[in-house]
Amino acid sequence: MTAANNSRALFNSPLNILAGIGPKTAKAFAKLNVFTLEDLFFLFPRRYEDRRFPKPLDSLTPGNNECALAAVSEIEIRNGRTEALITDSTGEAKVVWFTDKIGEFLREGMRIALYGPVNKFYSVLPQFSHPQFEILKSYRQEPKLIGKIFPVYPATAELSQNAIRKFVDTALKNYAEKLLKEFLPENILNRFGMLSFYEAVLKMHNPDDPKTFIRARNRLAFDELFLLQAGINLSRRAWRENTSSIKLSALEKLNSFIKNLPFKLTHSQLKSIKEIISDLSSDFPMNRLLQGDVGSGKTLVAIAAMIVASDSGAQSAFMAPTEILAQQHYITLKKNLDPLGLKISLLTGSVKQKDRRKILEEISSGESNIIIGTHAIFSEGVEFNNLALVIIDEQHRFGVLQRNELISKGRSPHVLAMTATPIPRTLILSIYGDLEVSTLRELPAGRKKIKTASLRPTQTRALIKKILEEIKKGHQVYWVCPLIEESERELHSVNEIYSRLKNLMPDLKIEVLHGQLPIEEKSSVMQNFSEGRVDLLICTTVIEVGVDVPNATVIVIQDAGQFGLAQLHQLRGRVGRGSAQSFCILLENASMTPEGQARLSSMVNSSDGFELAEMDLIQRGPGEVCGTHQHGVTDFRVADLVKDEKILELARSEANNLMTADPDLKSQPLLKKEIIRRLGHALDIAATS
Repeated sequence: MTAANNSRALFNSPLNILAGIGPKTAKAFAKLNVFTLEDLFFLFPRRYEDRRFPKPLDSLTPGNNECALAAVSEIEIRNGRTEALITDSTGEAKVVWFTDKIGEFLREGMRIALYGPVNKFYSVLPQFSHPQFEILKSYRQEPKLIGKIFPVYPATAELSQNAIRKFVDTALKNYAEKLLKEFLPENILNRFGMLSFYEAVLKMHNPDDPKTFIRARNRLAFDELFLLQAGINLSRRAWRENTSSIKLSALEKLNSFIKNLPFKLTHSQLKSIKEIISDLSSDFPMNRLLQGDVGSGKTLVAIAAMIVASDSGAQSAFMAPTEILAQQHYITLKKNLDPLGLKISLLTGSVKQKDRRKILEEISSGESNIIIGTHAIFSEGVEFNNLALVIIDEQHRFGVLQRNELISKGRSPHVLAMTATPIPRTLILSIYGDLEVSTLRELPAGRKKIKTASLRPTQTRALIKKILEEIKKGHQVYWVCPLIEESERELHSVNEIYSRLKNLMPDLKIEVLHGQLPIEEKSSVMQNFSEGRVDLLICTTVIEVGVDVPNATVIVIQDAGQFGLAQLHQLRGRVGRGSAQSFCILLENASMTPEGQARLSSMVNSSDGFELAEMDLIQRGPGEVCGTHQHGVTDFRVADLVKDEKILELARSEANNLMTADPDLKSQPLLKKEIIRRLGHALDIAATS
C-alpha cells in the first residue's frame, strides 16, 4: 500500500483506534455523526468559553459565566447543598453547589479555581451557581480549568464535554500532523497569509485568542468553498469535452408555435428561449438553469426547447418530482404540442405493466418525441432512442446523483434545470459555479398581484364569508393543511377541516386531496377541480408545485407558521394564475413560534420570490433550498453561504484562475486527491479523471 493510500485508510479508521473508545463510546459518538478519525478531526466546537483571565471577586458581573481564583474561607452543607464563602485580595463571593458531596472535598483555606454562572440574589455578594471547580495544591500550581479558551462541542447525554475534549486532543496529538497534509497551492497560502491546514484544524479546536480563531475559521471556510469550485470545474470540464447530440435544424415549428399562441410571451421568456437555442446550437452540451417566480411561464420556455429538439430529430425527457405534477405537465404539453404532431408519453411509477411495456417500446423505437415522468424515467429498463435534451422541473427536489442517473440515459444530452424557488446568488456561485442562468422576472400580462393576509383562528367566520363570496362568483378555493389525519400535535388535518367545512357549507362541492390517496383517485380529484366541478379542495402540500387552475382565486393555508418561506410562496402561487383578483390567507396557529410569525410577516409584506428566497436561505440553509445536502455538496462544516460571500468570491476567483492555467491539476496532485476524497462521489468525479 502506498503512503498516500495508507494515510487515507488511517483517516477513515474507526474511533476505536483511540485508547478508551469502546463500543459504548463509539455508539455515543455515532449520535453526533462521528464514526472515523476524520470525523473527529472535523467535529468542530459549536462555541467557546473564554476562561483566559480570572476576574477579581469585586469585578464579577451577574448574568455572565465568569472564572476566578480564590480561597475557601467558610463551608456549610445543608439540605443536599454545599455552600461556601470564597475570598481574594479584592473581596468576597458566595458559591453554591446543588449537591452535598462537594463538601466532602473542600476544606477551609483551600485555593480553588472556578468557572460558571454568576448571579446576585438577595445577598449583596455575587454568587457562583454550581460552577465547575478545581482544587489547587499550592499558589504556584497552574490551574487546568481556567487560563485558556475552552471548546464547547455538540454533546450527548452519554458524552461529557471533558470526554469529548480528551478524545479530540488525543486524536490531534497522535495523528493530526501525519494526516492533515497541506493541499492548497503555496502561492495562495503566502499571498493571503493563511494558516496551514494542520494549524487551522488545531486552532479551531484550541484557539489562542479570538484573532487566531478567525484566521483558522476563515482558512477552513475558504477550503470548503475553494474545493467545491475546483471540483465543479473538474466535473464541468469532463462534461464539456463531450460533443452535443443535437444539431439544430430550421426553427419553423417553434416560430409557428410562438406565432399561434393566444398571448404574447414576456421579454424574459423570449430572451431565455434565445439563450437556450444558442446553447443547443453549440458544440458542447447545454447546462442551464431556468429560474423564475411562480407563474412566470417556465413551462412554455421548456416547451420551446423541446420543440427545437424534436424538430432536430431528437428526444426530450421531462422529469417532475411528483406524479400529480408529471400528469399536469402531460396535459399541458398534449394541449400545446398535439397540433404540431409530436408524440408525448407519460411514464410514472403507477403506470400498469401492460401500458408500461407499450410506452417503453415507443421510447426505445423513437416513436415518442417527448417523455414526461417522475424518477421512473431513469429506472432500469428505460432505453431512449436518441435522448438529447433533459429537462428537470423543480430541480431542487432532486439530488445530484438522481440527475446524473437520468443524464446517463443519453449521450451527452443538453440539460435544462428549472426552479420556481429562485436561488440566491451565493448559492448559484457556490453550488453551480459558472452554470449558465436564465431568469424570468416578469409575470404574464393581465396577472394581478395576489393579496396576502394573516388571520387569527378567531377570524374564521369572516374567512368563510369571503370564500362563499368567491365561490358565488364562480371561482374556486384551495384549503391547505399540514397533516392528513389528527395527531397529538396542535395542528389541523385534512380530515378534521373537511368535516368542519362540510358542516358549515353543506351546499358546496368539497373534495380532499393528499399523498396517501391512490394515484387514480388523486388524478380524478385533480381533474374535477381543474375542470370546475369542485368548489373547495382541502389538501396537503401535494398541490405545492405545478398545479395550474386559473379559476382558483383563494388559497387558505392552515397553521401557516409551520411552513418554510419558500413553501408558503410556492403555495401562494397556486392562485393568481388568471385575470381575476386572487387572495392568499395565512391562518395562524395557537402555538406559533416567533420565527413562524416572522415568516408570515415576510409573506404579507413581500411578493418577490427572490427576496423571500434570500430570507429562506438564512433560515433553512443551502442544502434544503437546493436539494443537495443529502448528497454531500453543501455539507459545509465551517463555511456559511450567507455570511461568507466575500470568501466565496475569493475562493471562486482563485479556483477559476488555477484551473484556467492547469485544467487537469497536474501540478497539484494533493489538491486533486483532496477534491476527490471530499466531493468525488457527489460531483461524479472519478479518482482516475
